[in-house]
Amino acid sequence: MNRYTLGAIACLLVSVPLAWHLYERRSQRPIVRFATFNVALHRGEPGALLRELRGGGSAAGKQLAAIVQRCAPDVLLLNEVDHDAAGEAVAVLVREYLAVGQDGQQGIDYPFVFHAPVNTGEPSGLDLDGDGKSDGPADAHGYGAFPGQYGMVLLSRHPILQDEVRTFRQLRWSAMPGALRPDGIADAVWPQLRLSSKSHWDVPIGIGRRKVHALCSHPTPPVFDGPEDRNGRRNHDEIRFWVDYLTPERAAWIVDDRGGNGGLADADFVVLGDLNCDPVDGDARREALQQLLAHPRLVDPLPGSGGAVDVALQQFGANAQQRGEARFDTGDFPDGVADSAAERGPGNLRVDYALPSRSLVVVRSAVFWPRSFEMLASRVGVSDHRLVYVDVDIEGDAPR
Repeated sequence: MNRYTLGAIACLLVSVPLAWHLYERRSQRPIVRFATFNVALHRGEPGALLRELRGGGSAAGKQLAAIVQRCAPDVLLLNEVDHDAAGEAVAVLVREYLAVGQDGQQGIDYPFVFHAPVNTGEPSGLDLDGDGKSDGPADAHGYGAFPGQYGMVLLSRHPILQDEVRTFRQLRWSAMPGALRPDGIADAVWPQLRLSSKSHWDVPIGIGRRKVHALCSHPTPPVFDGPEDRNGRRNHDEIRFWVDYLTPERAAWIVDDRGGNGGLADADFVVLGDLNCDPVDGDARREALQQLLAHPRLVDPLPGSGGAVDVALQQFGANAQQRGEARFDTGDFPDGVADSAAERGPGNLRVDYALPSRSLVVVRSAVFWPRSFEMLASRVGVSDHRLVYVDVDIEGDAPR
């Protein structure tokens, strides 16, 4: 064996451990998973959700927890969790379900929680649906049978900077320049309407040396109304809020619940939520969503799944008439194509979003929708929405 061969072997012996070390360092980079999940944990009366969850025996709670544990988000927005002022239902969900292993999964702890009042079920004192009364669910600031129904909560494994949180629950719809005022709304009523059907939150989270703002919301579905299109217009403007919030020259009209003005200047962020709007299909006014997806400060990672494709083919119906790609769907909705409006459905849609700022390095994204032949395929039906996540390299520097 000549000295050149010995030298080559020596170099190989040195380079393999070095390559492995570099691989380990790369694999140990702080990848942070942001997710949104509409868990459909809304019930018909105050306290009902807490009573169901106590003791850890709720079948729905267990199935939802198993999905969360399988995906293991670091920051997770849950939509449609009934809110109570003390946060008891959320505390039980975190302690007795998410932290307890389900279906062979490892439990996951969320030591940091943000929850706050929402507009759903909050009495407005106005007759908004024209039935001569002012105390029905459609007369609330956001549709709901009681205050807090269809609420939301943000869970995090990283510190939530509570003192810096901004909420916009009380922001008036009429304050938005060019707001899509519904037809038939009286002049005396219009200034009293709130923009958010639930709320809009800017929740800063400290992750290592960086601060990432979780921008959370759950706009109203753009249906369940009449020719005045109140819900359709409100959905549009609830989404447009984020467009203006991320555009400094358009954000002067925005005032938070503490009286602070303006939007979000140069910062890392992830937009999270069930926005109830598909960029291509469905009944929504999608112009605001298209503006958001094309915003120069964020990137749409286009999360998808094979399970959504399988289900669209199996259910067919309205899905066969859609223009969007089924793999991007996040919600499993009625698929009927009957002439009767009561029997028709939009088909499956993309309505749930995790949209990071361009200042964050996207590693991967996905919709948790197992293929039809996988064991967990039958479990995801616990909600008509699927968990959507995006992974970002928190130490990476993306081009701005």
